[in-house]
Amino acid sequence: QFVESGGGLVQPGGSLRLSCAASGFTLDYRAIGWFRQAPGKEREGISCTSEISGRTGYADSVKGRFTISRDNAKNTVYLQMNSLKPEDTAVYYCAVVLGCSSIPRKEEGRYWGQGTPVTVSS
Repeated sequence: QFVESGGGLVQPGGSLRLSCAASGFTLDYRAIGWFRQAPGKEREGISCTSEISGRTGYADSVKGRFTISRDNAKNTVYLQMNSLKPEDTAVYYCAVVLGCSSIPRKEEGRYWGQGTPVTVSS
C-alpha cells in the first residue's frame, strides 16, 4: 500500500509538498494518481502520471498550481501544491491507477493509503 505524508495547516497562498511512498511493490511502469476527499464530498482524482506514456494530467481545479512528480529510485510520488486555496482543504491520497489518458476516477484506484490531511485556512 501507499503511505502518504506532508500534509498540514497552511495559510491561503502557501505551499505544501506531499509524498506518497509505496510499500510492498514497485512503482516501476505503473500509473499513479493523486486524489482528494473534502468533508462531505466524494473522493476525486486531481492528478496522474504515467511512466509508460510519459503523460501527466491535472484536474482543472488544480491545473497551474499543482505539480506531480515521481522518483522510482525512492519508490515515491510527490505532489507539489502552490497557491493553495481554502477549497483545497481535504484528505489527500494516492493510488495505482489504470493510466493517465484522463484524470482517474476513484473506482480505478488500488493500494490506497491512509491519506494525509491538508487544511488551508488563515
